[in-house]
Amino acid sequence: MREKARIDEVVSDYVTLRPAGGGSLKGLCPFHDEKSPSFNVNPQRQVFHCFGCQEGGNVFNFLMKIDGLGFAEAVERLADRYAVTLRREEGDARPERPRGPQRARLVEAHRVAQEFYADALGTPDALVARQFLGERGFDQDIAEQFGIGFAPRSGEALLKHLRQKGFSDEETVAAGLVAIGHSPYDRFRGRLLWPIRDAGGDTIGFGARRIFDDDRIDAKYLNTPETAIYKKSQVLYGIDLARREMARTSKAVVVEGYTDVMACHLSGVGTAVATCGTAFGDDHARVLRRFLNDHAEFPGEVIFTFDGDAAGQKAALRAFSGDQNFVSQTYVAVEPTGLDPCELRMQQGDAAVRELIARRRPLYRFVLDNVVSKYDLDRADGRVDAVREAARLVSSIRDRSKVEAFAREIAGMVGVDVEQARAEVNRAEGRSVRDVRGSGGRQEGRATERPPQQQLPDLRDPRFALEREALKLTIQEPAAVARVARDVGANDFTHPTYRTVWELVEQAGGPAAADAGWAARLRDRTTDPQVAAALSALAVEPLPSRKGADEAFVANTVYRLQELTAQRRIATLKSRLQRTNPVEHAADYNKMFGELTALEQHRRQLRDLALGAS
Repeated sequence: MREKARIDEVVSDYVTLRPAGGGSLKGLCPFHDEKSPSFNVNPQRQVFHCFGCQEGGNVFNFLMKIDGLGFAEAVERLADRYAVTLRREEGDARPERPRGPQRARLVEAHRVAQEFYADALGTPDALVARQFLGERGFDQDIAEQFGIGFAPRSGEALLKHLRQKGFSDEETVAAGLVAIGHSPYDRFRGRLLWPIRDAGGDTIGFGARRIFDDDRIDAKYLNTPETAIYKKSQVLYGIDLARREMARTSKAVVVEGYTDVMACHLSGVGTAVATCGTAFGDDHARVLRRFLNDHAEFPGEVIFTFDGDAAGQKAALRAFSGDQNFVSQTYVAVEPTGLDPCELRMQQGDAAVRELIARRRPLYRFVLDNVVSKYDLDRADGRVDAVREAARLVSSIRDRSKVEAFAREIAGMVGVDVEQARAEVNRAEGRSVRDVRGSGGRQEGRATERPPQQQLPDLRDPRFALEREALKLTIQEPAAVARVARDVGANDFTHPTYRTVWELVEQAGGPAAADAGWAARLRDRTTDPQVAAALSALAVEPLPSRKGADEAFVANTVYRLQELTAQRRIATLKSRLQRTNPVEHAADYNKMFGELTALEQHRRQLRDLALGAS
């Protein structure tokens, strides 16, 4: 399984990866917020490591962490993906599973449901649904392209179909496809349906649009409830279609509805996505950032489309409050006529949709314009009130580096001195600080502090640089190191973590015993999270040699490491000699002096070997 399951392919379903040198790939970590990419994947060694949060491991560890799976479920997920047949030896104890249906069964139930709904769209009962699509410029081919379907008005049509396909009621209810009243019934009835897919293309939920006037549920849209595979705060409709274009262009367009996503993609705006029944939030931003590869080296654009009405302005304020989630610049695209992308495509064609996105404006200017426009700037008190409200808005952002620029922007828009605008912003910030202090210093959303771990020296301390490079070679290029490192031992490593790593190498048979899964096999041998993190880091961090692990670089690194060990032994012996009386303890003194002479000669030999190699 390890040989077939490519870690870069699996991770790419969640993170946009770019080449990072030395055969490694790099992207934004999916396990913590970061502004610069510190998440590394090495396809050759089949390991990942984040230098920010220290998460690392093999492909199984990645799936277990990101999707909350048990080991057995991760194995089964990969087996299904790579068409590997799993066989259990008779008498083997089956690993304990989490309660509830497996993720694979929930995904399969959605696949079957999506096909059922798509077929139902062609039935006579779905005429109104087809008319709804046709009126918006979506024909049968487009409906098939996006997997759109229709939920029959009968309350048990899908339920019976899923039962026939072998799904239990427990599984269909857990999937959110069936609800329980007096008896089980279809959650969606008489509605037009859009399949909601994850980044890998698996259907994990549905969005259902009201189309019949006699629908008992007044809500215009219904969505799949929260399930083990569907979390609305982390789901973006269209991400499966948009992710590759996002990675290519470093751009994302966030629209407000399913038909808007369709209209954008059909018009050539292939980076469009939408939230599913909830406002755009921090978790959605994290998803976008991973696929945009959003960091300072590759700054991109995130463009929001809003209606020009009060609801649209409110949505813009929410987006502005989360602006600091992005390194990329944030923009807003608003059609002056008030048309959304779907309506714009219907009335003016595909080019009009592309033009809407191209006319984007900086989000902060749109928001501040809306605030300032409420006041009469010809009056002194109007200007004061405008500055104060704009300052309160600016003071709420967490990215302090933007505050000064926004203060200048406010001054220019209102027509006041920069100092006045800056003073109002500082005053608003002071009120915010007092509010926090008044609540006992507690800040909402502050992360719980981790319990203190064993205090060890920093692994990147220059004192341990040679130890780190030698271990990187041992893990990444064991065949190149095997001969030269025959005399290396645990005492050559002074950092406790590095010493433990080398002991694991020795227990595994040394570099000469390495195989294709060497790095992962070493990591599996430890239960110490600090050692595990170090191993995954050593496996993905590039070597500081343009020629890679050539003979000269390997020999220079290993011999210098051993020379440092000799120097430490020499320093210890010299200290003992200084404390030994050569008259009273002549034998001991002479013995130590002989050892010192031999060690000095050994050190010079190692130095010559290192210099000769370089």
